[in-house]
Amino acid sequence: MYDLLIQDGTCLLPHPSNTGLIEQQVDIAITDGRIVKIRDSINEPARRVIKATGLHVLPGVLDSQVHFREPGLTHKEDLETGTKAAVLGGVTTIFEMPNTNPPTTSVETFQDKLSRAENRAHANYAFFIGGSHDNVMELGNLEMLPHCSGIKIFMGSSTGNLLVEDDATLERILKQGHRRVIIHSEDEMRLRERRHIAVDQADVHYHPVWRDVETAVSSTTRLLRIARATGRRIHVLHVSTGEEMDILKNAKDIATVEVLPQHLTLYAPDCYDRLGTYAQQNPPIREKRHLDRIWKALLDGTVDVIGSDHAPHTKEEKDRPYPASPSGVPGVQTLVPIMLNHVHEGRLSLQKFVELVTENPCRVFGVKNKGRLREGFDADITIVDLKKTKIIDNSWIASRCGWTPYHGMQVMGWPTHTIVAGHMAMENDQIIEPHKGQAVDFEGTL
Repeated sequence: MYDLLIQDGTCLLPHPSNTGLIEQQVDIAITDGRIVKIRDSINEPARRVIKATGLHVLPGVLDSQVHFREPGLTHKEDLETGTKAAVLGGVTTIFEMPNTNPPTTSVETFQDKLSRAENRAHANYAFFIGGSHDNVMELGNLEMLPHCSGIKIFMGSSTGNLLVEDDATLERILKQGHRRVIIHSEDEMRLRERRHIAVDQADVHYHPVWRDVETAVSSTTRLLRIARATGRRIHVLHVSTGEEMDILKNAKDIATVEVLPQHLTLYAPDCYDRLGTYAQQNPPIREKRHLDRIWKALLDGTVDVIGSDHAPHTKEEKDRPYPASPSGVPGVQTLVPIMLNHVHEGRLSLQKFVELVTENPCRVFGVKNKGRLREGFDADITIVDLKKTKIIDNSWIASRCGWTPYHGMQVMGWPTHTIVAGHMAMENDQIIEPHKGQAVDFEGTL
């Protein structure tokens, strides 16, 4: 008897020639957390059956950039509430960032996060190690820790020893180890020189003026030069400018690229008119010409991955006058609905979206046994209703912050089921089997 049987759904399966995805109406049988059979029709008994008629069955969505704030900042979020938000939004797996308190920069702090997640996480999980001035020589070993998603570097917008603003330290870090390094690319020196703009204007509309295009472009240009000199593969996070996309399009030999739903959906000055500091994030949401160029890069293959950069803050914190207000917005729970609405509106195909949040992040980060609906692979599955219309509301948000910049937005396309390691984590906006998340394995780690 199977543990779970999904019947009559339109499944997105790997093309036989390994060139993308195809839609096919098949049944999927799951036992012991693995997909054990995919057939046109399966009529054998199962403990639980999902009738997926009219629904699309996707490989489990992976969000490779979230900040769940634990330890140290759990008044904003923690691993339990953050992963609950993930599965309610159709996300089966998350990679969590190291800028917690204390930062995740050692074996001890990394193992502490793994211990905190065990038996509390609703989604599967892995953690990044932060690259810093203090742990350069240990990074080659740290990146090999089981369940480590890689090394994360902040070239701008961090504090303490996680900030790597100088070329010499960046080069030393890129020389240590071999896995792809994940990087927040903003020029910290330029940010310091121009911070007076934010302070003097005291208006969030000046956030993208302070953190201007040159702040991003100069940093990414430096980064690519050092990456090529060291031969180290890099992954550039939340690219926000059209100019960077022009550069990165010709750097696919060394660099992969992430974009956010925010930079594909919101633009200045409209978002700041409507949302004020609730639209404030780093790098900033910019004018519509950048949104248009980012869409072009997504469709022409420059972009590899969509992540949410889920970075919650409380309403009380966001209500502080700019620039005392913190940067960051929640996003893990809304990633799937927002992007499915873009599919509905014809901006991209469902197949392209699925590749950007399943197969591609697994390729970029070397994830084992995930990212495809395939026999023998982990049974992480996201089921969606492309015809379901909903209004995103703050009351639906499970994150401890309790708000979303998309409050009041009507979308078409909604996650109906989230299956994590073969367990029904979410069904129709309700948690069914809690805390079933497991640590993610990677190729080449110990």
